[in-house]
Amino acid sequence: MLHWLWVLIVGGIIGLIAGAITHKGGSMNWILNIIAGLVGSSIGEGLLGAWGPQLAGMAIIPSLLGAIILVIIVSWVLSMIHGKEA
Repeated sequence: MLHWLWVLIVGGIIGLIAGAITHKGGSMNWILNIIAGLVGSSIGEGLLGAWGPQLAGMAIIPSLLGAIILVIIVSWVLSMIHGKEA
């Protein structure tokens, strides 16, 4: 049970950092930060492997890179839907 709590916390932090790096996370709430962190972690580790330091079972560097990619793609898709340039 405690492991899943750490996974959610680390996922939220990864999502928050990815949003701050891309300057596109200002409107994201904490639930979206957690989702971006968890999905981004899966994407990053799937594309880059699970190397580097790990926390709560997530490789930090590939997870962060995956979350950044996810935030950029999602913000681009949303801007296209709403007709605004990113």
